[in-house]
Amino acid sequence: MKKPIFFTVLATFVAGIFAISQNTVYADETPVVTLGSSLTESQKSGTLKTLTAPLNGANYQTITVTGSDLVKYLNPSGDNFTTNSGVWSSAMIQKTSAGSGINVKILDYDGKNNITTITANQYKNAALTAGISDANIYVTSAIPIDGSGALAGVYAAFAKNGDALNQKQVNAAQDEMNTLSGITRENKSKDGYSDAQLNNAVAGAKSDMAKIGNNISDSQIRDIVNNQIKINHLGNTINNNQKNQIVNILIEVRDSGALKNKNFKAQAAELSKQIEKNAQNIFNKFNTPENRNWFQQIWDSVVNFFSHLFGTVIISK
Repeated sequence: MKKPIFFTVLATFVAGIFAISQNTVYADETPVVTLGSSLTESQKSGTLKTLTAPLNGANYQTITVTGSDLVKYLNPSGDNFTTNSGVWSSAMIQKTSAGSGINVKILDYDGKNNITTITANQYKNAALTAGISDANIYVTSAIPIDGSGALAGVYAAFAKNGDALNQKQVNAAQDEMNTLSGITRENKSKDGYSDAQLNNAVAGAKSDMAKIGNNISDSQIRDIVNNQIKINHLGNTINNNQKNQIVNILIEVRDSGALKNKNFKAQAAELSKQIEKNAQNIFNKFNTPENRNWFQQIWDSVVNFFSHLFGTVIISK
C-alpha cells in the first residue's frame, strides 16, 4: 500500500518498565507528544488539546517529527518519502507498568476520526513487532489520512530519547501493518470477518512462535497460522493468498530478531487478551470450551512439545 506524501506521524518514547500494579502510569516518566512538522499553529493547538486530554493537566514534553524521520524509518521498508514530505498525524505515549501491554486509542480530532485506514489493533501488533512494550499510545490527525506511517513518530521519539529500536524490527512492523490493513480492506464486506479476529490471530501466532523460540521453522509458522485462523473462525474468509501473506510477515518477524526479546511472548499474550476483551460481542460467540479452548488445548500441547524439544537441543550443544 503506497502512502500519500502528506503522511504522518505520531509519538514518543517507551522502554522497559517495572512496577507492581497493572496499567499504572509512571508519575516520574513524563509523557511525550510528537507533533507533525506540517501542522499549522491552529492544528498544533488542536492536536495538543486532543492528545493531552487524558493527562488531566499533568506535564508532558513535545517532539517535532519531520520528513527526514519518514525517510529514515519508513523508506527502508519500501516507502519513497523525501525530506520535504509532509507530516501531520501525531500521538502521545505514556510508559506503564510491566505486563500491562500495549494500549492504543485513536482519538477524534474536532469530533472526527481522521485515521481512515489503520486500526488500533493494527497499531498494537506493529508496535509489538517493533519492540515496544507496556505503553499507552494515543493517536490523532488534524487531517484525513490512512495512518499507515503513524508509527514513524514513535520510532523517531525512541531514538531521540536514547533508546533506538532495531531497524529490522521496524521494517517488519511496517510491512506487517501494511499487510494486515490490506487484508482487512479486501475482506471488509464479508460476513464472518472482522479486523479484531485477524489481529487476534496474528497476536496469538506471535505468542505461539515465542513459545518455540527463534529457531522456529517456516513450516511450523505455517502450522501456527493455520491453527490461529481456525481458532478465530476465519477459515471461510481468509483465502490462500492472504494466508501466505500472513505467514510471510511472521517469517519476517522471526528473521528480524523480535522473538529474542524476553518480553515478546508475554506482550503478545496480553495483546490477544486486550483484543478479545475489547471485542467481546465477536469473540463471545465462539470462545467456548467446545471450540476455541479445544483447539487451543491441542495446539498448546504441540507447541509445548516443540518448545521442550528445541530447548533440549539447545542445552545439549
